[in-house]
Amino acid sequence: MSDTLPTPPDFRAAMRLPATSVTVIAAGQGDARCGLTASAVCSLSDAPPMILACVNLNSPALPVIRATGCFSANFLTDGQSHVAERFAGRTRVYGAERFDEGDWRVLTTGAPVLTDALSVFDCTLEREHDSPTHAILIGRVQGMLRNETRRSLVYSAGSFAYPAALAL
Repeated sequence: MSDTLPTPPDFRAAMRLPATSVTVIAAGQGDARCGLTASAVCSLSDAPPMILACVNLNSPALPVIRATGCFSANFLTDGQSHVAERFAGRTRVYGAERFDEGDWRVLTTGAPVLTDALSVFDCTLEREHDSPTHAILIGRVQGMLRNETRRSLVYSAGSFAYPAALAL
């Protein structure tokens, strides 16, 4: 272990080790839909219900989120690693074509939501803060779905998995 200031590659490598939830952030409508796989998404407040999501400043989804003022956060289940791969760009499918797989609908805001995800949060963009590499989005939850019969998909050390030891 070293207590020196980490280099960016060292920092990224260390941050990949803890297990985190896998979420698809989605926005837009019709052929303008876009989305990305994210692991930096969490609850911020329950009254009012709000979430925090970090999106790379270079993501094609960010201008759409800014223009529409809304997005969804779709926490994936243990059976949806293929969706995570698709929205991470690992399958070379981009833009609205990513939505050809899965049951995508709209709730309140018009942002696409994945109906069979573990938890779905349909949000309006309340605030945004920029860091050097990411936009920190604060979303006010306008609609929600949940699927209590599945386990959460997690990401750790570059791989998708599910925590088998956790009971349903």
